[in-house]
Amino acid sequence: MKHRILGNGEGQDAFTDLLFNSLLGFAFMFAIAFMLISDPSEGGKIDSKAEILISVRWPDQHPDDVDAIVESPQGELVWYHNRDTGLMHLDRDDRGIFADKMNVDGAMISNPINQETVTIRALQSGEYVVNLLHYQANYDEPLTVNVKVEKLNPEVELIYYGSHELEGVGDEKTAVRFSVDAKKNISNVNQIQKRLLTKALGRSPLIENKSD
Repeated sequence: MKHRILGNGEGQDAFTDLLFNSLLGFAFMFAIAFMLISDPSEGGKIDSKAEILISVRWPDQHPDDVDAIVESPQGELVWYHNRDTGLMHLDRDDRGIFADKMNVDGAMISNPINQETVTIRALQSGEYVVNLLHYQANYDEPLTVNVKVEKLNPEVELIYYGSHELEGVGDEKTAVRFSVDAKKNISNVNQIQKRLLTKALGRSPLIENKSD
């Protein structure tokens, strides 16, 4: 007769095999998970098709309409009458409270955020100009508009952030100008004023109706 401990040898061998296989499975899954973990040094990098993001914001729920007009180094303009130049695109033309309401399942939903965004998909060497146009005004007091320009690749870099006051219908101001060199470095950030609306309309600086 075998000792009771020796008599359980086969059961113990099966348990040992099961335990070993389980540990082997956990080790394999850990190795796969480790390989999928991103390098911490990659933090802050954005995989984006845009090189520059321009954001123009004014107080939420404010009824006024503000437009962005952006000029490329080649003299191309993106604005509400020309939303795409190939390398620049007006992603959102915000018209204040107008057209900010939508019907969802029978209920009227309002978007309170006033923001226009322009993306630059590829950088050209030369100067970019970002202008603001007070397209529609409902009050006598000036309207404060915030402008942010960010370079997205290879890491997010703030080029400019500042506030500007627009003083009524037709008021156009240069928010920021900046230059890009052949290596995509940003320089010469300034606010020297430059009119773009006359060039955009191709005639006297009158404001055309957006519905035209």
